[in-house]
Order: sequence, then structure tokens, then C-alpha cells
Amino acid sequence: ARNTTMELPLSNDRRMKVDEFDSGKMLANAARQAKQRKYDQFPIVDVDSHHYELESFNEILEYMPDPVMKQLAQMANSGNSKGVGVMPGGVGYQDMGGRAIRYPLRRIEKPEPGVHRDVSLTRRWMDAMGVDIAVLFPSPMLQLGLHPQMEAEVALSFAYNRWLSERVLQEEARIRSMIYLPFNDPDASMRMVKEFAGKKGVSGFMITSVRFKPVHHNSYMRLYSMIEETGLPLAFHAGYNWGEQSMGMMNKFISVHALGFVWYNMVHMTNWVLNALPERFPKLKVIWIESGLAWLPFMIQRLDNEYMMRSSECPGLKKLPGEYITDMFYTSQPMEIPRDMSLLEATFKCIKADSQLLYSSDYPHWDFDLPSTIYDLPFLKEKAKRDILGGNAVKLFKLDIGAGKLAKVA
Repeated sequence: ARNTTMELPLSNDRRMKVDEFDSGKMLANAARQAKQRKYDQFPIVDVDSHHYELESFNEILEYMPDPVMKQLAQMANSGNSKGVGVMPGGVGYQDMGGRAIRYPLRRIEKPEPGVHRDVSLTRRWMDAMGVDIAVLFPSPMLQLGLHPQMEAEVALSFAYNRWLSERVLQEEARIRSMIYLPFNDPDASMRMVKEFAGKKGVSGFMITSVRFKPVHHNSYMRLYSMIEETGLPLAFHAGYNWGEQSMGMMNKFISVHALGFVWYNMVHMTNWVLNALPERFPKLKVIWIESGLAWLPFMIQRLDNEYMMRSSECPGLKKLPGEYITDMFYTSQPMEIPRDMSLLEATFKCIKADSQLLYSSDYPHWDFDLPSTIYDLPFLKEKAKRDILGGNAVKLFKLDIGAGKLAKVA
């Protein structure tokens, strides 16, 4: 039986019983920050937040398009196993050995009556943090690109996207998503774009970076062209994979987490730029998600240096690789805070953060960043703070969040 007398620590020595667990109460300090910094006076758009879609996995499986795959998945998920036997396995210690109490206790948090659980819980943390619009992504499904059955990735992604569109995005206009593309199958990805472009709450398309498909392969060119025609951006969402051969040399999760979330986006960006995809699809906006920022000055300098010595290998480029890199978009989390703040300031300048950086929290993961991570930076002017926290995303996604706040974006 659950221990209903267990108490959780809160700020100012307040206590809360487990049965009263509420993410809004857990974010009391965030709510105070929102009020003190007057977030209500300008838009805040969280371009990378998450939910735990496996908590609704039985609902999702109902949307599986293939009856055989559906039956296999439902049988593997019998007993409410939350995706065990269906999703590709992954080793990690995201719960920090029990210290990230949101992980085990989120299952008992009570939603609003008559409101879908994902909508209710998402609105709760958004309100506490002062977020106007959140772009919502799955969590365990970020590993789906490693599934040994390509048809399983296709079936599960179609099921998830249809469930998300009908059960979550239709119910709450403040919640958006960038639709998961089953990138192992280019034709299925194109069908996904055709089905979901223009639907309520769809702000773009997302490729999970943890996979081993080269982004410059000719089989993807029609897909990129289709996305470009929609006017919506394409995002690469990072992740880790301890099973990858080079990561297998590491004996600590902190090592895999530190390098894994950067490595796959580094590989894909290198292929994207040096194969001249920005020239082939000049109107396609590309976003790189959840790799932090410290890797970008390295990429710019390294690729520029190599290109100037071997430019004949990249005949499609019309400018330095770094110039293409600084024209793309980046989410802020997890933003590295160095010992010397001038390093972060130089990084912001290097990537043209005032116009290209998008705030992201990565909530509810253990390493999430509040809006104050951006707002409290001493070297940013007020306009830059507001642009990064919401203004840049409003323009990129062409968001309508109310005349009052939109007037402050112009």
C-alpha cells in the first residue's frame, strides 16, 4: 500500500503529503519568479517541453493503423507495463537515484475533472512558470529511431501523432507540437507531413537525432521539399544512446548524458551543412533541440577551418559553413553556465542569439531550465531577453497568442 503519510519538502519549510502532490505547488518558486519578473507583460514560448506519453500508452495503441502490429503491441503491453516489450530498451539514470521526486510521483498527480491528463498537467506547470505556449514532445519515444523493426517505428509514430492531435492538441490551444517523423522510412515520413500539416496545434516536424540514417541521403530530398512547402520548420531533437559503440566505452551515465545529447546533432549538422542542404532548401527553417549551446562555437570554427582547406569537397556551398550554422535556430536548454560568464556571452554573440535562440525548459526532466535562466543573464538587454523567451518563436512559428502580448514582439 502507498505510504500516505510521507511528506515532501517545499520552500519556506512548507510540507506536502504525497496524496496532495501537485506540480504547481512543486513549482512555487518558479511562480514567484514569474510574478517578480513580470512575465505577464511579454510572451514566453517553451520550444521544448515533454510529457510521459507511456502513461497513456493504452490509449495510443488504439490508434495503431496496422491490426497485426496493434495486436502484437497490445499483448506486449499487457498488464499495464508502460511500453516494456514494445519500445526499444534504454539504460539510464534520469531519476537521479530517487532524488528527482517528480518521476515516481507524477503518476499519482490528480488532473482537473473532465480534462485529459496530459492537458491538465501541462497547463499546471505552464501556469506556474509563466509560459504562454509550450511545444510538447514525447519522452521514451525519442529512442524510437533505434527500434529494430522499421515498421514498428512507423506504426507507433502514426499512433502517437494521431492520439496527440485528437486527444491533446485539439483540447488546448496553448499546447503545440512538432510532429514526430518516422525517419527510418522516408515514404512514411512524407505521408506524415501530408496528413498533419495544417492541423490544429502542429507547429512543425521533428526528427529524433538518435538514429543512424544520414540526413543527406537522396531518399530524403522529397521529404525536405514537402516540409519547405508547408512553411513549417524542421527540428532535430537530441538524445543519448548508451548502446552506441563509442558511448559504450563510458562507465557513468553522466558521461553518456554529457556527450550523447550533443554528439548526434553534431553528426547530423555536419552532414546537413557540408552537403549543402541549406542551399538546396533555402526556405526550410531548421531547429536543433536539447544540445545546449557550448558545442556551436566549436562546430563553427572547426567546419570553417576544414572548409577553407578543402573547399573542393563542398562545391554546393556559397559561403562558410559557420554562416549557415548561424542562420539556423537553437533551443537554449540545457544552457551551460560557465565559470567565466564572458564565455557564454561570446557564445550568444557567435550564434546571433538575439534572433536565432529559442527558450526551452525541457520540463519535467531533472535538468530543466526556468525562464529566469535567460531573463537573469547580466549581459542581455531587455529586448533580447524578451525575444529569446518568446518573440523569436512567435515569429518563427507565426503564433497568435493575443494582441496584448504580440504588440510587445514587434
